[in-house]
Amino acid sequence: MTPMEKAGWTPLPHSDEDLERSKSVPDTPQTRAETYRLAWNDPDFMTRRELRAVRLQLELLKPEMILAERGIRSTVILFGGARIPEPGGEAWAAKNETQKKNLEENSKYYEEARKFARLCSQQSATSYYREFVVVTGGGPGVMEAGNRGADDVGAPSIGLNIVLPHEQAPNAYVTPELCFNFHYFAVRKMHFVMRAKAVAVFPGGFGTMDEFFETLTLIQTGRMERVPVILFGKAFWKRAIDLDFLAEQGTITPGDQDIIDFVDTADEAWGIISRFYKL
Repeated sequence: MTPMEKAGWTPLPHSDEDLERSKSVPDTPQTRAETYRLAWNDPDFMTRRELRAVRLQLELLKPEMILAERGIRSTVILFGGARIPEPGGEAWAAKNETQKKNLEENSKYYEEARKFARLCSQQSATSYYREFVVVTGGGPGVMEAGNRGADDVGAPSIGLNIVLPHEQAPNAYVTPELCFNFHYFAVRKMHFVMRAKAVAVFPGGFGTMDEFFETLTLIQTGRMERVPVILFGKAFWKRAIDLDFLAEQGTITPGDQDIIDFVDTADEAWGIISRFYKL
């Protein structure tokens, strides 16, 4: 089937056809002018501040269309620190000896994330990789472990990368045709939760906390269906957050803490998901 047949027949020329035609016009001062470019094929125009609303729409639409075409109906999110090395790997982000020691200790979570992603992906295989597809932020650390675990068992996985001031690239284990890049954090977060059947959160920093609390807020306010939210690393999270304190202070409702489960291993986490969905 040709692209035209896929899109549906029309007596009018398709945009891809006119794009090719526009490249073959005579070279004149008029055709060289920026104003003569097709609007949607003009980078200078598309990146103007006034076009922000259009860019937001495009960032939402592009991954949505591709994931739908792929038949992906649900995902399992892995949030977690980019700085956590694999066991035996270099703690490249450490700024002092204390950080080096702790990051190396926390490398156990890389292995648990990798194992957890394998378990999710083995379940995903039973639906021809339409359900419980692993999705990460596409970067290093825990994110790499998640995509790597899926790759271990020959499963596809999604990476939602974002442009940052420092040079970075998606990890090598993201399925290339499911690897996306974003300019807007807000749209990227929407793509994380739009298909989520479970959320696994591993030790991490500000970015991990942001993603974790955004998800909690959506569930607490009823803007998102209740799904398993699982924190890996009981000892880490006991010091990092104190939800019982918030409940005592009255800033959350007693029982809001029950939105979360705490685990140390991939098997525990998958057990929670299996029971929740009666798999």
